[in-house]
Amino acid sequence: MGSDQLDGMRTLLEAPAPAVLTTYRRDGSALVSPVWFRWHDGVFEVVIAEGDVKLRQLARDPRCALVVFESVRPFRGVEIRGVAELVVCDVGPVRAEIAGRYLGRADGARFAAERAAKPGVLLRLAATNPRSWDLSAILPD
Repeated sequence: MGSDQLDGMRTLLEAPAPAVLTTYRRDGSALVSPVWFRWHDGVFEVVIAEGDVKLRQLARDPRCALVVFESVRPFRGVEIRGVAELVVCDVGPVRAEIAGRYLGRADGARFAAERAAKPGVLLRLAATNPRSWDLSAILPD
């Protein structure tokens, strides 16, 4: 299953859905962190602030997992595991777009502007072999 097979999950991936990112500590244990994301051109993207422990972990071990899910019916979700691509760039526009999905356009722009002095790194995770679920078929009416 590739990113084209996530088309049935488009409403989930375009919504301000909860998501968690898993990275790995030096001892191999998992660090699971809530994150905001966007689904862009078949890739999941997350902005991580410079200095965040997740960046150090990903620089050492680029394996990670991202789980996006609904907390309301039909309780759909997607899990992506893979190797993160870390892109050093101006994350301002991406940060504003992602924040806008969760906070609304105006508050998202304000959120990004308040963090403009805090650089970030763009984590990109390709949707190779995603695992998805949709519980609508097994839920009571």
